[in-house]
Amino acid sequence: MIRSMTGFGRAQEEDGERRFTVEIKSVNHRYLDFNIRMPKKLSFFEASIRSLMKEYMQRGKVDVFITCEDFTKSNVSLTYHPEIAAQYLEYFRDMSCSLGVENDVTASVLGRCPEVFTMEEEPVDEKEIWELLERCLRNACRQFASSRQKEGEALARDLAEKLDGMTGKVERIEERSPQIVKEYREKLEAKLAEILADTQVEESRVAAELVIFADKICTDEETVRLKSHISSMKQVLEQGDGVGRKLDFIAQEMNREANTILSKANDLETSNIAIDLKTEIEKVREQIQNIE
Repeated sequence: MIRSMTGFGRAQEEDGERRFTVEIKSVNHRYLDFNIRMPKKLSFFEASIRSLMKEYMQRGKVDVFITCEDFTKSNVSLTYHPEIAAQYLEYFRDMSCSLGVENDVTASVLGRCPEVFTMEEEPVDEKEIWELLERCLRNACRQFASSRQKEGEALARDLAEKLDGMTGKVERIEERSPQIVKEYREKLEAKLAEILADTQVEESRVAAELVIFADKICTDEETVRLKSHISSMKQVLEQGDGVGRKLDFIAQEMNREANTILSKANDLETSNIAIDLKTEIEKVREQIQNIE
């Protein structure tokens, strides 16, 4: 089944220490383009996130939002550096002696000096974090893929209806073609009879003119190819995933045949049908832009 390039998925997972929330949404795009927004501390997982998501999608501009809530009391520790404090104290004493000022340095003063105390993050278990994040990502991706598939099914039904309508228009053009030649013959004979008065019109001259006219307006090749393209598009729609580019190519070929029919049309009714046909083809092309 075909899939749309528009989709949405959301999932949330937690293990008591942290909670991950993942939201995925996408719109049409010629290629697969990821835009991942997540906390800086998770940036080392970006390559793994991209690799995982490629399992669920092939095309589209995909926005991914990842948030992480940490429930642990503290993942940082305070570290005291006595060697740095001793150096500060030594320099303060030297300043007191050399400048002749009172040395009133206390422990609280030393504690406020840079690098005497530092906050350091405790090491985390990357494997444990990735297991939780991966589970959340896969759940969001499954929802995302499901929404794309549902919309794809609706697109397939709409395209099938449009293709059936196009087939009907092509058949009308085929039915109209011999009638155009017949009407032209009647007009030609009437015109020649008027010009030649009572003189009998030569059948061979009329036949020759009709052959030239019929060849000029003949759209048999175009209608046969159009029917073939419509049939091909229906078959491709049944193939499944990743057919958007192929469908777009077929639609371009269909539009080329419709343009040729319109340029050859020497009849108002045929011209109107060809214009309607081009309109339907354009609608089909617009819909195809949504298919992955």
